[in-house]
Amino acid sequence: MKAMILDAAGSPLRLADMPLPVAGEDQLLLKISACGVCRTDLHVADGELAHPKHALIPGHEIVAEVVEKGARVERFSIGQRVGVPWLGQTCGRCIYCKSGRENLCDQAMFTGYTLDGGYAEYTVANQRYCFALPDGYGDAEAAPLLCAGLIGYRSLMAAGDADRLGIYGFGAAAHIITQVARAQGRKIFAFTRPGDETGQRFALHMGADWAGDSTDAPPEPMDAAIIFAPVGALIPQALRHMAKGGTVVCAGIHMSDVPSFSYDLLWGERTVRSVANLTRRDGEKFLKLAYKAGVKTEVELFPLAEANRALDAVRQGNIRGAAVLTIN
Repeated sequence: MKAMILDAAGSPLRLADMPLPVAGEDQLLLKISACGVCRTDLHVADGELAHPKHALIPGHEIVAEVVEKGARVERFSIGQRVGVPWLGQTCGRCIYCKSGRENLCDQAMFTGYTLDGGYAEYTVANQRYCFALPDGYGDAEAAPLLCAGLIGYRSLMAAGDADRLGIYGFGAAAHIITQVARAQGRKIFAFTRPGDETGQRFALHMGADWAGDSTDAPPEPMDAAIIFAPVGALIPQALRHMAKGGTVVCAGIHMSDVPSFSYDLLWGERTVRSVANLTRRDGEKFLKLAYKAGVKTEVELFPLAEANRALDAVRQGNIRGAAVLTIN
């Protein structure tokens, strides 16, 4: 099979011929049709996330067809379309797993990081960590739901019942979760890189009530803000415009250092918190919600062999919506 391989942090991916993977007893052998290109893939490729699998196949927003089932597989049918997300395996025994917080499992394995992912024609995945996908989405359109959508949903839940929601960094996750938040009747203030008028127009197109530079003040105080951009300096910036009792949610797996800020920005029972990974329950709930809310994903397509170009486009912020590799 063809696959894109990351040999070392900072090096470009290389196209290679690889043996077809073999499904274990609890695994599905999957023929991949689409794989989203996520900012987390950049963090892995650039070495900002340490200790990836050696000779890694990246990618964790996988849409694929079941072509073979391991001996103990009870879920899914041959030919069925499934989604494979970032969370690829957990121990099931630790305090986090037993308390419904498997996203925090210390023994967790992650697709496209510690497990081979979807920048390939085939992959294998544990049946228990795959999702059935709504029929209303094409393969490429479904792919961003599997991380951008899922982490956006978990971030929105962490923001609580905020009526006035700020979103910093308007990319793949933001364009999905803005639609969910609008369907819930929330008011959305979108913040982009200074001068990014294209991104601001896109945010308004997707349902934001206001869009401006990340250095701007919103038209009114915010009850919560989600920071998708991996920029630590946005935390005190968001706090400056937060109503009392408001929450700043850091949605990324990696962020630059947070500068010091005065305590008065935090005082008034404001909260800063992070969001880590996802749970399978998140996935099941969000995929139903996204379909019911009529969420549409905007995607820019790249062939598998042009994964490096897709990653660079994400790095430069030149994607309207989400980048997706089309395969097979």
